[in-house]
Amino acid sequence: MQKTINIQNKKARFQYEILDKYTAGIVLTGTEIKSIRNSRASIAESFCEFNERGELFVVNMTVEEYAFGTHYNHKPKATRKLLLNKRELKKLNKDVQNSGLTIIPLRLFINEKGLAKLDIALAKGKKLYDKRETIKDRDNKRNLDRIKKIYK
Repeated sequence: MQKTINIQNKKARFQYEILDKYTAGIVLTGTEIKSIRNSRASIAESFCEFNERGELFVVNMTVEEYAFGTHYNHKPKATRKLLLNKRELKKLNKDVQNSGLTIIPLRLFINEKGLAKLDIALAKGKKLYDKRETIKDRDNKRNLDRIKKIYK
């Protein structure tokens, strides 16, 4: 029985408005998947972009070097190819080109078959006043829950 790996990008929901979600596979080498299985990865500052051939890559995703790797170890900040259907890739590329949206990773996990997957989202950046609104709503909910707990 393997432990569950669930690495999240917590800042993404605060900084972006999520419009659409997809689950993509990642092309990894042997030492990269071993590091991910040890929870030695981060997607906090990462984003996704297309190359000139229409392939989607995740940029700035950190997968730390495998501790027991030899000189064949991977680079920690390498760009990694994402695997999606051709139809999904065309739709995402059109949305990014036309409307100025961005693609951000939300969650890195390992599925039942033992394969690394990345939940990505088509997102629109929030303005400063939207972020303030989010903070205010979170504080109001916290205060309301506190009051409900007192009167139970």
